[in-house]
Amino acid sequence: MFAPTPIRFAGPGFWKRSLDEFRRQANLALSLQGLHRPSKAFPLIQFDTPDSVERCKIMSDQTNFGGFSKASLTYAPGAKHREDEGRIIGGAGANAAATEGALSAAQEDPPSHAVFKGSISTELPPNRNDVQRSGFAAFRTRDRGLSLWGKLLWDIDPYAYLALRIKSDGRKYFVNIQTESIVPTDIHQHLLPSYTPGHWETVHIPFSAFVRTNYGMVVEPQKEMLRQKVRSIGIGLTDRVPGPFELAVADVYATNRAPVREVGREESGFEFEEAEKTGIMDEVGPRRRKGEPERILI
Repeated sequence: MFAPTPIRFAGPGFWKRSLDEFRRQANLALSLQGLHRPSKAFPLIQFDTPDSVERCKIMSDQTNFGGFSKASLTYAPGAKHREDEGRIIGGAGANAAATEGALSAAQEDPPSHAVFKGSISTELPPNRNDVQRSGFAAFRTRDRGLSLWGKLLWDIDPYAYLALRIKSDGRKYFVNIQTESIVPTDIHQHLLPSYTPGHWETVHIPFSAFVRTNYGMVVEPQKEMLRQKVRSIGIGLTDRVPGPFELAVADVYATNRAPVREVGREESGFEFEEAEKTGIMDEVGPRRRKGEPERILI
């Protein structure tokens, strides 16, 4: 008698993920995208439906170790969604002038997006002598699960840039990319640029400009990002400036289309000459001492 295997008892989500991955791989093969530089964007995060925010995980010092910073991620419908609702409510009785006005307003309205919102507090939690610093909030995509082909990961190696459609409040956010690295606590980071705070804009970051960090500290050597196996993408706020924050994100995608204004390594947001200072994540993990080998989990 054969013992049951995990695949035999896999839920419908497992088979749906497997089918989606098969379709994706088949489309790549049929379009021969592996033989040339892709010209179309590769969507990674799209906040276009109410349940899209559920595919992300919220983190803060409050959830991690009892601090007082708060964070939430909520869905906000865009102009097209409200326009569709208007058609259903108005029905055939809506006149042409009203319809034209709705279409005109839709061109000025924002897209469907997620609102990353909360407040930063540097107040230390009571009865936690091991916590020396506080004041951060972040979100990231959840693990995408397993399929017949193993763990689902993103392959962004054929692309040169990460693009984000955002509306920022001007605070110092960082974009975080985690890969299936041999050092699982490694995160590649880059400052999220914003040239027009308070307005919608599309910003680009070269993948080559991301900086390797561990527990919020820049580490050496600066190994190249394992772009063939990206596990998660997220955004964090670690400026430790008390007060409210709000960042709107419509979508995140990989692309080869060069931006009008590139962001280079010198604008990564890290001060390399101050790399020995305490990292923001030291309170959730012990700091690696100088000369000590990196912690590697097998």
